[in-house]
Amino acid sequence: MLKLLVPLILICGLVVGAVLSDGASKPADFTYINGSGTINTLDLQRMSWQPDLRAARMFFEGLTANDVFTWGYDVVPGVAERWEISDDGRTYTFHLREDARWSNGEPVVAGDFVFSWRRALLPDIASDYIAFFMLIEGAPEFYTWRQEAIDAYEARPESERTQDAADALWEETQRRFDETVALKAIDDRTLTMTLSEPTPYWLDLCAFAVFYPVYPDLVSRYEKPAASTGRLDLRQGWTKPDRIVSNGPFVLSEWKFRRSMRAEKNPHYWNRDAIAVDSIEMPVVDEPNSMVLAFESGAVDFVTDVTVGYRADIYARKLAFYDEHREQYEALKAEGLDPIEIDRRLPDDPRKNIHVFPAFATYWYNFNCLEKLPDGRDNPFHDPRVRRAFAMAVDKETLVREVKRTGEPVASTLIPPNSIGGYESPKGLGYDPAAARALLAEAGWPDPSQFPTVDILFNKDAGHDLIAQSVAKDWQRNLGVPVSLAQKELKVYRNDLKKQNYMVSRAGWYADYGDPTTFLEVNRSTDGNNDRKYNNPVYDDLLDQARTETDPARRMEILSEAERIIMEEDLPMVPLYHYVTVYLFDPDEISGINPHARAMQQMYLIDVLGDGKGPDVPRTMPALAPSLGEATP
Repeated sequence: MLKLLVPLILICGLVVGAVLSDGASKPADFTYINGSGTINTLDLQRMSWQPDLRAARMFFEGLTANDVFTWGYDVVPGVAERWEISDDGRTYTFHLREDARWSNGEPVVAGDFVFSWRRALLPDIASDYIAFFMLIEGAPEFYTWRQEAIDAYEARPESERTQDAADALWEETQRRFDETVALKAIDDRTLTMTLSEPTPYWLDLCAFAVFYPVYPDLVSRYEKPAASTGRLDLRQGWTKPDRIVSNGPFVLSEWKFRRSMRAEKNPHYWNRDAIAVDSIEMPVVDEPNSMVLAFESGAVDFVTDVTVGYRADIYARKLAFYDEHREQYEALKAEGLDPIEIDRRLPDDPRKNIHVFPAFATYWYNFNCLEKLPDGRDNPFHDPRVRRAFAMAVDKETLVREVKRTGEPVASTLIPPNSIGGYESPKGLGYDPAAARALLAEAGWPDPSQFPTVDILFNKDAGHDLIAQSVAKDWQRNLGVPVSLAQKELKVYRNDLKKQNYMVSRAGWYADYGDPTTFLEVNRSTDGNNDRKYNNPVYDDLLDQARTETDPARRMEILSEAERIIMEEDLPMVPLYHYVTVYLFDPDEISGINPHARAMQQMYLIDVLGDGKGPDVPRTMPALAPSLGEATP
């Protein structure tokens, strides 16, 4: 393994060795560190953190899935073997496969999804992703009714808040759901739902972990209405290894909270023959440096997200490896091979174990679009010409090369190019200081020194200060405007952001699903994430048109035009770069990891090459789509 910090390997071995030997049974076929934190919950409808979602994909399965080895992240059957969509794009009918089973051998039925999605719509649950379920016809009305009913119950005199009363409210809640929400189990194998409007990415959402089913008979034993509040008393006992019932590729065999988790192959999974490993171990290693050292010492096979401060140095070692084999590297790249396959074909070297892939995410700077600042001053960034000028005055190439130094792709658009099948990104604005100065003068600022001091709001940690310093220098040098930096604690930063108490602020977005709207909706005038207070009726109208457009190609054209408006004309934000994810794994030993920008690595696809348990043939992506592979060295 690559020795980045050799003197500390022994320390790491002691730390990780202790984790892996903590009462564990035989060694697992595959061991990996699941992100930068422990798993908090296996309650599907309540989870939101990436480590939780990653684990969920091991133990559960939804109606659909994503083929992660296609550049379009194609939707494929999961529990549902097929489906039909009505001509108006609103009604979906799913047909569940006969061999879909829970880990106890019981069949997965349509009613399991009704039970689970009803949970997601309860204010009792407070799901972070409840907005997705609100797309179902009648869901908002049901949610409102339930919240009002709970409020009314809690306002009753204590003497009237009894267990019988709470049980009666819950029975009424279930009746209301059945009457109000257009989600029905027609029979055990047929599930139908009607959406309030066409949602072309609905099938993609159904592959998202919060849409997976939980086992009703078990969960309902741990969720009873509380007499004092009328709300469900949400107990998590059903997620323990000796009790949990799941329907995915693996079953939970061991969970030592904040220490480790172990998964074993599910003998009842319908596609069990495709699983190439019998067991997976997930030790919890919270400290970023220890994660790297665990890999270097051979204690783990895979690290999903390297966040150490010396990440740029790690990436530099990979670039040096490519430089040493430049001719062969370029020839393999010209074949259209995916970056992992390129590494496999290059000479053996521990530096091959470092992988930097684009993420489905963008880092940007907000411009406050309000006419007045909170202190009553005129806001110069209310003028889109000013915003365009500042956007064109940022030297992004230098920023990613000298500040980030981890191969981040320069961003001229909000949506990472080529990350969504069928979507063509606009060109965006490039770096042009002369044009920026001319545009600023046109906007009424011929003397930039008279421009109000531009405050850049950002939070501490994560290197935001270095980015702010780089951008500030660009604006001072290229525009001649005064700039100051406002670094604040995270809580204060978030509060200022929500109250528009800034002129310019840092921000970023990791997409939730594979459709342009996952990025574009944040600039809708009414969206809760529109911290810029951008308001353009033309833009909103384009998003509305896309909601009802049933022709896929035309819909993508509409959304591309919407992005062009915000990236070439109005500039409510200036995108700086698209995020990358740094992985550690040996491509000659491991297959099943994919380099797609949307990659939510599916651990059940892992094949330990040469162990005789799987095909032992590396799985690769088709011919590489532009801008989707490893960060260009």
